Amino acid sequence: MTRQRLGVAIVGSGVISHNHARAIERLDRLRIVAIVDPDPAATARLAETVTGPPPARYGGLSAALDDGDVDVVVVCTPTGTHTELAAAALAAGRHVIVEKPLDATLPAARDFVAVARAAADRGQLVTVISQHRFDPATLAVRQAIVDGTLGRPTSAVASVAWWRGQDYYDSAAWRGTWALDGGGALMNQGIHTVDLLVWLLGRPVEVSARTARLAHEGIEVEDVAVATVAFASGALAVLHATTAAWPGLAVRLQVHGTAGSAVIHDDQLEYFGTGPGNRAADLVPAGEARGTAKPADSFVIGHWRQYVDIVEAIDTGRPSGVSAEDAVAAMAVVRAVYESAALGRAVAVDDVLAGGYDPDGGSLDPPTG
Repeated sequence: MTRQRLGVAIVGSGVISHNHARAIERLDRLRIVAIVDPDPAATARLAETVTGPPPARYGGLSAALDDGDVDVVVVCTPTGTHTELAAAALAAGRHVIVEKPLDATLPAARDFVAVARAAADRGQLVTVISQHRFDPATLAVRQAIVDGTLGRPTSAVASVAWWRGQDYYDSAAWRGTWALDGGGALMNQGIHTVDLLVWLLGRPVEVSARTARLAHEGIEVEDVAVATVAFASGALAVLHATTAAWPGLAVRLQVHGTAGSAVIHDDQLEYFGTGPGNRAADLVPAGEARGTAKPADSFVIGHWRQYVDIVEAIDTGRPSGVSAEDAVAAMAVVRAVYESAALGRAVAVDDVLAGGYDPDGGSLDPPTG
């Protein structure tokens, strides 16, 4: 029996919404039926990317939720609005997909977990975009950790060395603000890599960090962050994220264990070895997990892979591959970095999750250099 296609409403018509739209267009099970944004020009640009019947356009979410064709709501608005919109869509009985990060503040994200759990109990899907969990290279490394191929994980090195010009931050008033962006290079650009560290190495317990704002003006948040992260297993990680590394390099993640090591560079498995002479060609089946360069449309493919998981989860009733709890865990590490940098000492991740640092009217702004 052929299932009826699920109608999708995309809320927010900024840059990331186009990735979602292009990924959705690749799946026969989904169709974009609505676009929500107060900016008519932005909705028109996004609507032009949709094949088939033109989607309805709405200035606000409430009007879209009155549309009986909408089954799934995708939240692509500024970060600080994510959980409020997601909660409204869940209350209206829709499945919900939230672009990362889950929200700009940890309290809002934590509060949303209870809302997401209640919705899941009603049979609604709730997920947050963490598309790199579905990359073949990441899956290969994850399986090697789970089955013991790499032995006991001992350490990791993660670097997100990107460049964003001043025009990036000047392009929208919410960019680079604590209230709506929730942070800078680590929260906005590096959180995917933080999520992978937590997924691969387990529960983080302590963070020691420094942050700085060195290459951009008119922003409240950091453009450089460095940290060490200790995990419950005893493993240690070095974390680096920046938007001040001209001209911008690839994301690189090294994972080391007592029986082997793996290196993911630019989303491709660069090295995978468990002994002298062993590399990816020896230990990982040929295919997408290996490669020297990612495809030109990799950003869309990454979202598409997660959407495949989302559709299967809806159709089977199983949980999605990424939960709200997963998103909170990654956010807690990011927030711990900011709090450690502000306090000038190591902080416990559990303390951050429990309430964290109260600046008493102060700020988590990094030093200006």
